[in-house]
Formats: sequence, C-alpha cells, structure tokens
Amino acid sequence: MTYAAVLHRLYHSPSPLTLVASPPPLSPPPPPTTTPRSRCSCSKGVEMAAVKAIRVHELGGPEVMRWEQVEVGEPKDGEIRIKNTAIGVNFIDVYFREGVYSAPLPFVPGMEAVGVVTAVGPGLTGRKVGDVVAYAGTPMGSYAQEQIIPASVAVPLPPSIDHNTAAAILLKGMTAHVLLRRVVKVQSGDWVLVHAAAGGVGSLLCQWANALGATVIGTVSNEEKAAQAAQDGCQHVIIYTKEDVVTRVKEFTAGKGVNVVYDSVGKDTYKASVECLATRGMLVSFGQSSGKPDPIPLSDLAAKSLFLTRPSMLHYTATREELLESAGEVFANVGSGVLRIRVNHTYPLSQAARAHADLQDRKTSGSILLIPDDS
Repeated sequence: MTYAAVLHRLYHSPSPLTLVASPPPLSPPPPPTTTPRSRCSCSKGVEMAAVKAIRVHELGGPEVMRWEQVEVGEPKDGEIRIKNTAIGVNFIDVYFREGVYSAPLPFVPGMEAVGVVTAVGPGLTGRKVGDVVAYAGTPMGSYAQEQIIPASVAVPLPPSIDHNTAAAILLKGMTAHVLLRRVVKVQSGDWVLVHAAAGGVGSLLCQWANALGATVIGTVSNEEKAAQAAQDGCQHVIIYTKEDVVTRVKEFTAGKGVNVVYDSVGKDTYKASVECLATRGMLVSFGQSSGKPDPIPLSDLAAKSLFLTRPSMLHYTATREELLESAGEVFANVGSGVLRIRVNHTYPLSQAARAHADLQDRKTSGSILLIPDDS
C-alpha cells in the first residue's frame, strides 16, 4: 500500500489515527505544556494564549520582520492549534514580505511547519492533543511558536520521518511532485533543465527527475554547488557565472534542446530558458527570485511551438485527496531514498530576518529551517 493510500485510509478511518505517533525527531521537542504562556480573556470570554511570532507590519527587506508577542485563541469548528517544532523557510515567504504577493498587514509569514497538536476544535474527530502533524501551503502564519490551522490541511506525519526532515521537505517536495508528475509527466529519455539546481526545490527536482530516467542538466553559481548538483543526479552541470547556459545546453543535446525547463529564477533566466527548449518544449516558470520576467511576446513561443505555464502548487493540492496523494508521494520517496533532504542551515525563529538575508544573498543551499525559541 502506498503512503498516499495509507494517509487517505487513516484520515477517513473512524478510529484514532495511529500514524501520527511522535517520531524520533533530530531534536526532541518539549511536551506542549512545558513552554510558559501568559493568558488573558477577551471581552467575549475567549481565553487567549500569548506566544511569540515574527510579524511584518510594512513591506520591505528582511529588517521589516519583528519578533513580538501575538495572541492565539482556541480552535473553532474544523480547526486545530499546533505548537510548532520546526518551520520551513521558502522563497514564497520572501515574495510576501516584499509585496510580490499580497497579504493584509500586519501578517505572520511562513507556509510550512511541523508541530504537536495542543488543542482541537469542538466536535472534530480524527485529531487529538499530542498528534504530530505537518502542513504546507495555506494558511500563512507558520513563523510562530503556536498557530491555528484548519484540520483539513494537516497531514499526519509517518513515524519514519523526523520533524526537521518533514518541515524541510513537505512544501518543496510537493512542489517537485506537482511539477514533475502533474504539470509535466517527466518520463525516461526526457531532457530536463533545472535552474538553481542546488536550491531547495531545485535539488529535489534533480533527484526525482533522475530517478524517473530523465537526463538532467542543472545550472548553479559556483563549484561547491556544482558538486552538490552532481550528487543530486545532474548528469551535466553548468556554472552560469563562468559558462554560457544556452551554448552548453546545445552542446549537451546535440543542438536539439531540452524537453522541459524548470525556472524559479525569472527575469535573469527567461530568455535563456526559451532558447534552451526543443521544439514543442515546455517552460515551467514557478518562481522569480531575480524579479518578474519582462512581458512575454507570443512570438517567442511561436518559433518552436513552445508551451509556457506558471503553476502554483496550491492549485494542484486544493482538495484533501490531492493533498494526501502529493504528501504521500513525497514521504514515500523520502522513505525509499529517492529524495534526500539537506538541512544545511538552521536559525532560531527570532532570527528569521537573518535567514531571509542569507537566502536572498545566495549564501544558502539546500533547505533552511527555523526552530522556535523557548521564550
């Protein structure tokens, strides 16, 4: 039985979920009751827990993120409250902070975390205090010691996956699953170009595409990242600071080009991505770390009957069934060794600004985690 099937069966089972027993994490989290929390009662009689979180009051650079106290109430119907033990950092967090994607101010950033359930909404079945769950996507707000999320977005964590690994891989892994198995079904014999091959998503794309039998070309900025990309399944690595990407791709493919380009960089890579594609090739633009690409004329696509898509992982995991399938595929590939996650950088949650600065300055590779401070 696949992981996806197991997750589906457990979620819909009337008996208590047994898959969410706490795994042996890299750094064992404290029991939910060990962190002191001041409490107050609002005018409506709802008890509020005071916890610490990162909040953004104005758009801008990493310096706009503040470490401050916020109040978390009791979960309502269909909701759970979780005490986060590990929080994933993703480039989409930067996009919201800078205003590329909009959110009402002030907001708590973050779209990925693993945590222990500390409270369950009235009448909710299938979840209990002490369960370990992971989530990736909406709602935003994972840069916090505790948060409330819909139970429907929480995925039970298999005992074989530790907290740090799950928090580092779930959003990136589901993104890779969507890009490789849903947006385009990469097959054996395909040629694939992955920009930012040593990044969080890029690393997983290279590993997974290689396991599917594709020939993978990766672009990176330096020799250290080139070595990592090669370990992750890139048969060919281009150091774009020293080599011309288009020229090298044409050399590797005998002038034909690649079937698919996965481009998370945007403005700096769009033109090269188009030139690297074979006839009827697909450009999958799923990020813009260098800025928004210039307007794209249709004539750029007409020359080789090219395809262009700008997918969002959230649109491909919108239903509970799709979410469990995608998460299950990720966990299964972690368990089988197809996907290896590198948690190369961890920061205290209170130092999220430094994590963002390092990410944007390209000082990081692999995955970045924030570990909640005790106070």
